[in-house]
Amino acid sequence: MADQTNHNQAGEVAPSTVDKQAPSVAEENAPSTDSPEATNLPTANTPDPKAANPETNPNAAKTTATPPKREKAAVGEKPAAATEEKPAAKAAKKEKAPAVEDKPFVEFIEQDYLPALQKAIAQQGVQDLQVSFAKQKMPITGFESAEECWQIIGSWKETGARQFNLYFPEEDIQGKKGFSCNEGKKPSTLESFLIDERKITLDLLVFGLVQRLDGQKWLGIN
Repeated sequence: MADQTNHNQAGEVAPSTVDKQAPSVAEENAPSTDSPEATNLPTANTPDPKAANPETNPNAAKTTATPPKREKAAVGEKPAAATEEKPAAKAAKKEKAPAVEDKPFVEFIEQDYLPALQKAIAQQGVQDLQVSFAKQKMPITGFESAEECWQIIGSWKETGARQFNLYFPEEDIQGKKGFSCNEGKKPSTLESFLIDERKITLDLLVFGLVQRLDGQKWLGIN
């Protein structure tokens, strides 16, 4: 059997598989000359995706922006929600009822002062006091020609000789006031009444007259 002649003995060079494969591998992975293009070949020069700038490195990892931290309220400062105004219905204050002293003059005397005065004098032991409210001339000697003014007239049944008058020439409890008293004859003296008080109230009017009558020794056991 004749010996087979190999390529070396025949002087031929065997084709290399590397020469046939290298061009195709290089062509697949070689970058285009027209425009830069990233390849999937591993390289030691590839930048770290976490550290690279995504604007210049296509391999950079995209990260989600962290929302800004909410600032804490300063010490003593209320949160925004707590500073909201309360509903107008809750914030509005209830209007105060008008004071009895703010009533019209005649209405105040008839509805409030006379009942309070009679009650206070009765508590001093006087049960037969008669009180009236009228607009007439002053019963004081020397004032016969004076104009009429509102007066509170008080007298006792059993001792009708005792009488007192409280005068309101300005028809205003905060204005000028006068007082007179007598036993069986016309009074000759007109006294000022509660002239040092800045604001007259119902209680003050009652107390002032009771105190003046007590000073006259017309109350209680006097």
